Amino acid sequence: MSDSNVEWWLASIGRTIVWARLRVRDAGTAEVFDSDGNTLAYDSEDTARAALMDAEFVSLDGLDDDDARERGFALDEIAPPASDDDDDLRDRMIVKLPPRH
Repeated sequence: MSDSNVEWWLASIGRTIVWARLRVRDAGTAEVFDSDGNTLAYDSEDTARAALMDAEFVSLDGLDDDDARERGFALDEIAPPASDDDDDLRDRMIVKLPPRH
């Protein structure tokens, strides 16, 4: 599956970033890999996005510097977690940013 079918979403609690990966399948269904290591299936991309927004996640692609600053971090402080293995990825889905000085 190509990276073009993957979107990263995040929620923030203070200086803690919680990631979620939205993956759209070729058939139009979608799945969200969450910070607990669960893969949640949805009937459509829109349904998956709505569920993420209901949980107060925002799309990384939609964030600008002002949005990030309002959430307590700078865009250059964050990057989606990376791993070829979902078990390993689960351990990287919650990131505590260092305190600001």
